[in-house]
Amino acid sequence: MRFPVTAMVSALIPCIALCAPVRAQDDAGQIAFNNACRTCHTVREGDNRLGPSLSGVIGRKAGSLPSYNNYSESMKKADLVWDKNNLDRFIANPDQVVPGNNMKPYGGIASADERAKIVAFLGTATR
Repeated sequence: MRFPVTAMVSALIPCIALCAPVRAQDDAGQIAFNNACRTCHTVREGDNRLGPSLSGVIGRKAGSLPSYNNYSESMKKADLVWDKNNLDRFIANPDQVVPGNNMKPYGGIASADERAKIVAFLGTATR
């Protein structure tokens, strides 16, 4: 039995509509990341810039990416694993979380909403 094309399209429209908010959040997170972080970081594995690649950063120990050699001593010695809470705190005020880090002149992002978008985006940036 064949289904009319209009029936298939009608069935797909709700699915597409349900996916739109997720896509919009990904876009908002990427935009927030690009505006605040992309000058020094990427989310492409192995693509280190002034700062390390943030691909797969969630779950990684601070200062431990083997392919990045420019960590500050304080970052290498930080007893910190990047989870969503630690990333949020660090993005808000890096000097408070890891004093002596190399993130100058970056001073943090005050907006909890912007930080949440960036952290959510980084959660999708897997290795």
